[in-house]
Amino acid sequence: MVTHRKPLLDSACHVLREDPELARRISPQRRALAEDTCIARTLDVRRGGWNRPSADVPEGAGLLVLKGMLLRRVIVAGRSGAELIGIGDIVRPWQDGCGAKLRQATAWRALELTRLAVLDDLATERLGRYPEVTRELLARSVERTRRLAVNMAIVHQPRVDIRLQLLFWHLADRWGRVRDGQTILPLRLTHSVLADLIAAQRPTVSAALSDLASRNVIRAAADGLLLLAPLPEAGSAPATPTGTASPRGSTRPGRRADPVRDPGYPPARSPRVRRARRDVSTRPG
Repeated sequence: MVTHRKPLLDSACHVLREDPELARRISPQRRALAEDTCIARTLDVRRGGWNRPSADVPEGAGLLVLKGMLLRRVIVAGRSGAELIGIGDIVRPWQDGCGAKLRQATAWRALELTRLAVLDDLATERLGRYPEVTRELLARSVERTRRLAVNMAIVHQPRVDIRLQLLFWHLADRWGRVRDGQTILPLRLTHSVLADLIAAQRPTVSAALSDLASRNVIRAAADGLLLLAPLPEAGSAPATPTGTASPRGSTRPGRRADPVRDPGYPPARSPRVRRARRDVSTRPG
């Protein structure tokens, strides 16, 4: 039986010290005072389902992610879409579906231990003394909507392997880092989460990941995923790193030299890759 513990709301933090980017436009003469003044309570959400986020905290400006990662999943007419929410993002779980005519359901999950700053009325009043912070928070909200628009464009790609490549580079813009001339995406996302992010079925995603690994487009690493091929262009053939030959039998997911296994699921019998390349279903896994 899976139990969901209630998040802990019993500590406080100096918001601008834990998120110094919020204070980057404050003059050095005022920054120390701002860091001392801008205090907020914190909320710890353990890994797993977050069943009643709107009941855990009082309404206010929102919850600022200080550490960890959340997955927000929205279900409409039996189909779902999802977004990753990470450090620096602001969420307002109590606002989900507010006033919507379309029947929908929202599910929240912490992909790892997540720490949030509770921007209630008192914390918002403190932050509001510094217009520079307000501007940064608004800029982040706009950036989040733009990321969602990019994700919508990605899921309209007909090929699942192309969707995955584009998604990985899209996520790398925010979370990726360069190591020894290669880009690594330090995220461990299950195949089910990836399926939600690109509007595909989980078995199809598993097959497409195997195909990408067999062509040395991606490679599993201890701390994430190595992106070995450049971004695919519109109408282009599947990407393969220059000078890298596809291994024999790479069109079958059962024969791969460098598998990318699902960290959240045991190995499963995957459909043929051709299903992944002509995925016409948008059902989540």
